Amino acid sequence: MIEAREQNGNCSSSRSESNVASLESVNKNYGPIRALRGVNLAIRAGEIVALLGPNGAGKTTAVKLLLGLMPPNRGKVRVFGADPTNPENRMRTGAMLQVGRVPETLRVREHVDLFSSYYQKPMPAQDVLAASGLEKIAGRKYAELSGGQKQRVLFALAICGDPDLLFLDEPTVGLDVEARRLLWDEIRALVDRGKTVLLTTHYLQEADALADRVVVINQGEIIAEGTPTEIKVQTSGKKIRCITRINLQTLHQLPGVTEVKEDREAIEIHTSDAERVVRELLARDERLSGLEVTSAGLEEAFLALTRDSARNGDSD
Repeated sequence: MIEAREQNGNCSSSRSESNVASLESVNKNYGPIRALRGVNLAIRAGEIVALLGPNGAGKTTAVKLLLGLMPPNRGKVRVFGADPTNPENRMRTGAMLQVGRVPETLRVREHVDLFSSYYQKPMPAQDVLAASGLEKIAGRKYAELSGGQKQRVLFALAICGDPDLLFLDEPTVGLDVEARRLLWDEIRALVDRGKTVLLTTHYLQEADALADRVVVINQGEIIAEGTPTEIKVQTSGKKIRCITRINLQTLHQLPGVTEVKEDREAIEIHTSDAERVVRELLARDERLSGLEVTSAGLEEAFLALTRDSARNGDSD
């Protein structure tokens, strides 16, 4: 297994190598649709795992299996070494799902108090409100909140039980930049206390900033796994941005070029051989300007991996 990378320059001594949740050779079908195909996934104690994939890749199915909301057609699902439907395991698990709905007429503090009452050893209500940034609006009704504030309430309810394993499904949808980064800090603080987080997100900067390990799933299969840096290295490509008179067709034909697209007044070129392409650009266009060369980010790596996976799937 790949070692977890350090967060904020320090690796928490409380992290262990034991698995808190796993899918073992899991298949899940919806009629003729194969949502998961022989998936093996292990989540270790004290790490943040980002599960990434395009819509319909199998992310939600994997989370529902780990939450015990449905059984697999084949394979084994384990949480804390036992069936995820085990009541004791559910008391140690928290979930923030996109489909979450709560009564509109209750006030924020009332929601927190209600959910806390479900657990034997809940997190103190004031700590929950502080961690989710809700202290100043604890007396407001849920119906009166903005979309971002409602997201923070759902996060608060997910941590009420002080869970050892936390599932976060698109947790920062609707949050502004400041609120998003504050929530990231709280997620890191939970992990520093030995908690474990499984995160699904379409916001790839979020995965890059938070995750110890990234798992990319597509068409029901895991196609890549590693630290954010290791995932980015797999594409081993770079991005060139410039303003040039060279036409798109010619750029596509340059050795090492994998993708070319227009970006406002400039051209964006993805390539596995940036140095050679830059030399060709300068030789062919003496007026070339605005030249920028950057390493591929997690978004480029994700797109390349899922695109290659789709091509291979089409050829089967």
